[in-house]
Amino acid sequence: MRNSDEDNQQTSASWQAAAESTDGAGQRPGAGNQMERGLSKRHVQFIAIGGTIGTGLFLGSGKSIALTGPSIIFVYIAVGLIMFLLMRAIGELMYADPDQHTFIAFISRYLGPGWGSFAGWSYWIVLILIGMSELTAVGTYFVTFFNTFGIDLSSWRFLIELAFLLAMVAINLIAVRVFGEAEFWFSMIKITLIVGMIATAVVMVIIGFHYPEIHMSGSEPASPAGHAGIDNILNGFSLAPNGWLSFFMSFQMVFFAYEMIEFVGVTVSETQNPRKVLPKAINEIIVRVLIFYVGALVAIMLIVPWRTFKPKSDGTFASPFVMVFRYAGLDWAAALVFFVVITAAASALNSLLYSAGRNLFQLAGSAENPAMRSLAVISKRGHVPARAILVSGLLILLSPVLRSLPGFSSAFVLFASASSAVIIFIYVLLIVTHRRYRASADFVADGFLMPAYRWTGSLAIAFFVFVYASLFLAQDTRASAVCGLIWLLVFGGACLWKHRGAAKA
Repeated sequence: MRNSDEDNQQTSASWQAAAESTDGAGQRPGAGNQMERGLSKRHVQFIAIGGTIGTGLFLGSGKSIALTGPSIIFVYIAVGLIMFLLMRAIGELMYADPDQHTFIAFISRYLGPGWGSFAGWSYWIVLILIGMSELTAVGTYFVTFFNTFGIDLSSWRFLIELAFLLAMVAINLIAVRVFGEAEFWFSMIKITLIVGMIATAVVMVIIGFHYPEIHMSGSEPASPAGHAGIDNILNGFSLAPNGWLSFFMSFQMVFFAYEMIEFVGVTVSETQNPRKVLPKAINEIIVRVLIFYVGALVAIMLIVPWRTFKPKSDGTFASPFVMVFRYAGLDWAAALVFFVVITAAASALNSLLYSAGRNLFQLAGSAENPAMRSLAVISKRGHVPARAILVSGLLILLSPVLRSLPGFSSAFVLFASASSAVIIFIYVLLIVTHRRYRASADFVADGFLMPAYRWTGSLAIAFFVFVYASLFLAQDTRASAVCGLIWLLVFGGACLWKHRGAAKA
């Protein structure tokens, strides 16, 4: 990275201008921002919704419920509040300089280029690994779903994944407004299913609906007959019905369900009137959590007694959404949920490509290597970081290729889970960065301020430390926690050593 005094003075002057000048529309004049501000308020609000609703809610919520019963509702609320504090910290930083393409840039400015390099590259690698996981999941969903109809698509899996990825890359390359429009409709589909399921649950409870025994595909034994009612939640209620260890372990599971909620912070440099749109989008996140996550979980448990959730023969859990609609007599529920899950996966992959492209673009812009700097180019037609998006997409496409290598599957699972651990370090760095910003000359006193930042920031850091420590409690997460620490010590140490003595921006 360039660290001359002249560069530092220019950067400092640019940030000071960001804090003091607006264009009358509530945003900076846009000097130095070559990307098109093509995202509207509607786009950003639904991108924020899409960032909080992933495939985990539709497929993995059964495991969360089985872990600790109805108290999982309180866990979702508690973790949601902490993640909201993280978003307020990111929001205040992005409000101060709406031309930054990613919030990682603030770490370099306030904590130094060493930590900035560690966070930037780590976050981009995390995005690529999660993208690989999402692409793998898409192939799995297709093969599994059509197998239930006796159609074997296993030999077509690579082509399915390739076509899926190419479609998402094309959406990202055309223009940012096309990406925003795609995310809007992806989110609408997910929201429609959730609202429909909640409405179904309410009606079933009101009429005292009774349902017969139902056999779910891959589940043994069959789900017992029952009824919809509040007593399904209240009967035998306990905060930790499976023990306190399971209760505390549920926090890490829910935390990872919220992973990538910070994605909306990457859209600011391409948003119309960002200083008007960003605060509203972030403040509404907690409402969305309560409605879509908590509302969906309550609706599920009103219909399906929480003790009914048992692992299938392969260790996975049946989709609670499929169970609810099947109990309601909708035998085509599996096809409906499959469609929404594919939509959720498309939304996740679409967003990951968008974020990975912007983060790689930012990294390339400050790189010393000419080949790397060549990726920091904005396309003339779409005004998007096309090269950075293509490189990120090509790396994600390696997933089906690497999967065919002997022994790679187990190694990839370890790397992917370790990447989830690494993101906790980045969250902590962001909170510390926010504190440094508050103490700097760049602080905008009338900006989008994080409330009681000293206390709320400390609370967020303490929670992130707690989540990381909980990874050591279970056998299946201990290895990822150890790998995360090794990454921090080795790669983090290398970044700090390389940039030792370099001044903060």
